[in-house]
Amino acid sequence: MEDKQILCVGLVVLDIINVVDKYPEEDADSRCLSQRWQRGGNASNSCTVLSLLGAPCAFMGSLARGHVADFVLEDLRRYSVDLRYTVVQTTGSVPISTVIINRANGSRTILHAYRNLPDVSAADFEKVDLTRFKWIHIEGRNASEQVKMLQRIEQHNARQPLAQRIRVSVEVEKPREEMFQLFGYGDVVFVSKDVAKHLGFRSAVEALKGLYSRVRKGATLVCAWAEQGADALGPDGRLLHSDAFPPAQVVDTLGAGDTFNASVIFSLSQGKSMQEALSFGCQVAGRKCGLQGFDGIV
Repeated sequence: MEDKQILCVGLVVLDIINVVDKYPEEDADSRCLSQRWQRGGNASNSCTVLSLLGAPCAFMGSLARGHVADFVLEDLRRYSVDLRYTVVQTTGSVPISTVIINRANGSRTILHAYRNLPDVSAADFEKVDLTRFKWIHIEGRNASEQVKMLQRIEQHNARQPLAQRIRVSVEVEKPREEMFQLFGYGDVVFVSKDVAKHLGFRSAVEALKGLYSRVRKGATLVCAWAEQGADALGPDGRLLHSDAFPPAQVVDTLGAGDTFNASVIFSLSQGKSMQEALSFGCQVAGRKCGLQGFDGIV
């Protein structure tokens, strides 16, 4: 029997990455050390990491026709990501991000160009064969449509024996009010440092305690806080923590959060505990920060 997959629903973009020896000053004329194209987007990056970790995975997101879409599709195929649920839109273009990576410290600055490409809808999601998946991860984007997707998964799970139910994770990364309705869905909810700080919290532990009432009964809330590691709070009320695992030299932090999320999902899908998953997520994210791109994290 074919192994059940992990489905990631969300964004794929083209990242145009410029590496510089220092962040350019205003009104300066600076030379790049290097420039490259790289496939990006939260859900897309998480698929890359899941594939590298050995998990059969699928991506669902919007694409448009053209050479940029051809590039990202070819790269997804290179990692053996199942693309049967991608949606080719008739309007808009694949988003492009200009990324500046400071070689001195590995930090990155992102300028994102939205190009009027519609996100996948609940109607698109109706066509997904849910029986193929053991886990579905949704990157918060068009939240009102995604709530309908999550409700469809809940209805599906209600008809299944416990062992056949799909586990669900949700990422609340953008500090926009409409995204916060997603807190109420999913077995695992990832809340970003940016959202936590936007809501007035000064640490991962503060955020977990302050936001846990928003998640559904039985869910676990997870918050990564860069070099301070990551924390989680589950239904038993115990706070869990993992320290960060920084590389000897930080090379590239782009996609570190997506790497953490994917590694936690992978670990949990393999039957590991949340404490084990937190530590594994921090370890793999740390390795990624010492690399250019993702190849070599395992």
